[in-house]
Amino acid sequence: MANKSGGSALPLLATLCAMACFQVGAAGAKTMFAAIGPQGAAALRLLLGALILLAIARPWRNWPRPAPLLPLFGLGAATGGAVLMFYLAQSRLPLGVAIALQFLGPLAVAVFGTRRLIDLVWAGLAAVGVWCLVGSGARTSDIDLEGVAFALCAAVAWAAYILCGRIASAAFGGSTGALAASIAAILVLPVGIAQAGTALLSPALLPMALLVALLSTAIPFSLELYALPRLPARSFATFTSVEPAFGVLSGWVLLGQHLRLAQIAGVAVVIAAAAGAAWSSSARAAAADIAEVPPT
Repeated sequence: MANKSGGSALPLLATLCAMACFQVGAAGAKTMFAAIGPQGAAALRLLLGALILLAIARPWRNWPRPAPLLPLFGLGAATGGAVLMFYLAQSRLPLGVAIALQFLGPLAVAVFGTRRLIDLVWAGLAAVGVWCLVGSGARTSDIDLEGVAFALCAAVAWAAYILCGRIASAAFGGSTGALAASIAAILVLPVGIAQAGTALLSPALLPMALLVALLSTAIPFSLELYALPRLPARSFATFTSVEPAFGVLSGWVLLGQHLRLAQIAGVAVVIAAAAGAAWSSSARAAAADIAEVPPT
């Protein structure tokens, strides 16, 4: 029988890889905003990602009975809302600021779902790191209030994604990502068509759109929905504190956004918080409540 600490390492690694892919994909998606807007980029990313996942997972082969459809539809709606709102925020805010505000969603899950003081410590440390990354160095002129509103909506959607995803993925397994992405694409596609029209069909956009779909949808959704039922929701949420670090680093490398000294310190702080959350999750796994033990 595998030990619990070893069993938690693979889901945590999957979450880390998912975050790295997502942030590289977010930087790539921004290059499409000029042609089809953030709404079109969100629709194209979700549509292509859903098609890729459907081809791989073929969810109709292993449909559970009874199927918990409400959490699945909630996950799909949360996925579509998070992507659309984040892209709208990214079009109006610096990438790091948008990511930091969106991070309030999983941070809220970590704080309000906790039963242990140590989890509040890790969440608080993560919040300090996020402030060092993007809050302390941001200029007032960079802040667009409409963009802030979009980012906060993305935060709410991300929190719902965590909560619904843990339930849905326990029932649908490896098919969850394909089903959720398909629901999200159906919901967001009309918004993208209204914004971009026939520009969505431009052959010149297809290579970048496929790359963004792989990095931002197919790969990270599969990895995260593997990890969600195998980790406590608050541990998953706190571990994602490393997401702003990936965002700032990918913005620096891919978009030419330079790191300030405070942001470099923030990277170290959020990584420390993520490491602490991973350690805490492994240390208490043996004593976890039965409701938090994932199916084998």
